[in-house]
Amino acid sequence: MLKLKDFLQRWGFAILMMAAIFGFSSRPNNELPNFGSVDSLVKKGGHMIGYALLGLSYWRGLELKRNKVWLAWLLAILYAITDEFHQTFVPGRHPSPWDVMIFDNLGAMIGLLVYAIFKKKFAGNKQR
Repeated sequence: MLKLKDFLQRWGFAILMMAAIFGFSSRPNNELPNFGSVDSLVKKGGHMIGYALLGLSYWRGLELKRNKVWLAWLLAILYAITDEFHQTFVPGRHPSPWDVMIFDNLGAMIGLLVYAIFKKKFAGNKQR
């Protein structure tokens, strides 16, 4: 049982993020809210925030090891690809390689980079 607890502590947030992303992308187009003139900004921003959190949660699962940050990024991109494929089965939704290449990719990269910078800065302040 201890192993399951350890697994969930490391990977639980990643599982929750994958479920949340899956849930949002499972909604048919006609059920999505319309944010008026900022609709695209809000939805693409949501992609970036979601994949920033997913990338970070993968890295946490990989114990925040510096040499594993690229694996966390790659896992986030691979999940983005599967999510776009999933959308082919949702009424009114369609896969977008641009979402993966731009918004999901940048979200994961920015999330990982910002965390790495803060982690490094915090560790540097701790040593003083």
